[in-house]
Amino acid sequence: MANLKTAEKKTKAQSMGMHTEVLTGKTQQKFFNPDEAENFFYWGTHDVDFNKRTELDVKDLDCKQANEKIDILMSEGYGTIVIKNPQGKHSLGVGILNKLNLIFEGSLGYFGVGAIDGPIVTVKGRVGWSCAENMMAGKVVIEKNAGSCFGAAIRGGDLICKGSVGARTGIDQKGGSIIVGGDAGAFTGFMMQRGRIVILGDVGINLGDSMYDGTIYVGGKIGSFGSDAVESPITKSDIDWLTRKLKVAEIGSNVDLSKMTKVVAGKKLWNYDALEPTERKGAI
Repeated sequence: MANLKTAEKKTKAQSMGMHTEVLTGKTQQKFFNPDEAENFFYWGTHDVDFNKRTELDVKDLDCKQANEKIDILMSEGYGTIVIKNPQGKHSLGVGILNKLNLIFEGSLGYFGVGAIDGPIVTVKGRVGWSCAENMMAGKVVIEKNAGSCFGAAIRGGDLICKGSVGARTGIDQKGGSIIVGGDAGAFTGFMMQRGRIVILGDVGINLGDSMYDGTIYVGGKIGSFGSDAVESPITKSDIDWLTRKLKVAEIGSNVDLSKMTKVVAGKKLWNYDALEPTERKGAI
């Protein structure tokens, strides 16, 4: 019985034995040293020359073989690679952690150019679901339309679709910019945490639903606002930023930026668990 009472008094950490860990005498490994520039690059990356150009026909290759070929060409110093006959294959151009000018002459399937960090990508067609998912840095331009979950969980870079996109664009976005020249589907900006989304056309229902932070700009009609998404006055800083970004994207030159709708988080959901029951109803 005494042992039971003693156990009840222990914290959860103590019950797991964490209080017995000796913290003295530990060493800290340094992963980055300013004097060792090579440590600032990903392992397995290559020095490439953008003026060194080649073509790769992937018609008879599966996605794994095509991606391996791209890596081999980068290891040979090619900085501009043109992909012929992508034919809507899935997962092409994923995981590229290298400076590269990558051009797809056609359309991609699902999960195209996901988890990239650095390349400049042009798709001269359309893309399926989850294009550029978990993108870290770089620039991706889609000449036509994109499917749902466009730019899911991206953390940086510029993701541009000159056409329209599907539902849940920018879901769980953590940074970077998503720019859409056409319309966007329902739940655009769902649970976004940071970054900016620009929709020059109309957008579907539940815009910015449960967004924690970040900013959404809409040029057309809004189906409805999602939970905790609110309109905010557009400022000169917003207009200056939009002007620069749309110039880079090469779209929206005729849009009156002062008339765009700016949407941000109302922040009622930030401390949802601490709200009273009546307040929770108002938040959602």
